[in-house]
Amino acid sequence: MKPKVATVWLTGCSGCHMSFLDLDERLIELADKMELVFSPIIDIKDFPKDVDVTLVEGAVSKDEDEHFAHIIRRNSKFVVSFGDCAVMGNVTAMRNRFSSAEILNRSYIELAESVGVVPNDYNTIAKMLPSARPLHEIIKVDAFIHGCPPTADQIWFAVSELLEGRLPVFSTIYLRYG
Repeated sequence: MKPKVATVWLTGCSGCHMSFLDLDERLIELADKMELVFSPIIDIKDFPKDVDVTLVEGAVSKDEDEHFAHIIRRNSKFVVSFGDCAVMGNVTAMRNRFSSAEILNRSYIELAESVGVVPNDYNTIAKMLPSARPLHEIIKVDAFIHGCPPTADQIWFAVSELLEGRLPVFSTIYLRYG
């Protein structure tokens, strides 16, 4: 049975997933070695159970990100912070010097083309957390792939090693044990 792999996009730019797609013909080789069970690049709505490896792109900056992170951890054997937003907050965390109220006011009032209104019901937008945080501050993370975004070669090496049951070790991947 092939290992089940998922990729997830929290709050970020999708650059890590673009680098994943930059694997080009190596994607065909990966398809022979794994089953992609969840990803923004495939149309599956619910995160599955018993995932072997999950790559998580993006910082945790909304209540739905935090909720989803716990679902991922509960259903994944191995969780990888995928790119600098997941690893340390990166660009997404630049908003941390402002309050959520300041950001919403700037977005919905100051920059509105007509009379703006800050949404107060979170059915249309996700509720912002007070700060954007790296994934490991919310859930246990097993490995970190640095880069903004990581290169296709870094991703290839890390995923190949994980599919072989080995922890990837090279200068741009930092592991955390325990």
